[in-house]
Amino acid sequence: MELNKIEKILEKYFQGETTIAEENELKEYFSSSNVAQHLEQYKSMFGYFSQVKEQRSMQEIPLQTKKRNVAWLSIAASAVVLLGIGTFFYLSKKTTTPVVAQSELGTYDNPEKAFAETQKALALLSNHVNVGIESVQYIKEYEQSKNKVFKQ
Repeated sequence: MELNKIEKILEKYFQGETTIAEENELKEYFSSSNVAQHLEQYKSMFGYFSQVKEQRSMQEIPLQTKKRNVAWLSIAASAVVLLGIGTFFYLSKKTTTPVVAQSELGTYDNPEKAFAETQKALALLSNHVNVGIESVQYIKEYEQSKNKVFKQ
């Protein structure tokens, strides 16, 4: 009877479901001299646990705290910020547009040429507005269809 109980507790022990009292019962059983033959293999394990429990380490472990040199860290951060600002200004000067010649600004000395260019620009604008108006007409058709389907 006791052997069945020990085997059940041992099975629960390996499942991780035992209580402290049951574990103490296993330790007592395996520390005794009358351990069943097929359970002998666990005797050394429980013996080791009880042996290690009694050991105490007297060795001091030195704790070294890492001292960060804040001065070097702040200098490095300042250098990175200055480098970034310098790079930004250097690149922004390169990418600025040069002074545009008078003829590239769209000003004309000849009034007929200016009128022709204005007509071209207005025709282009008109084409784009017409495309937008066509899109609005599709929306109106959709609204009418929707109102037919869902009578309000």
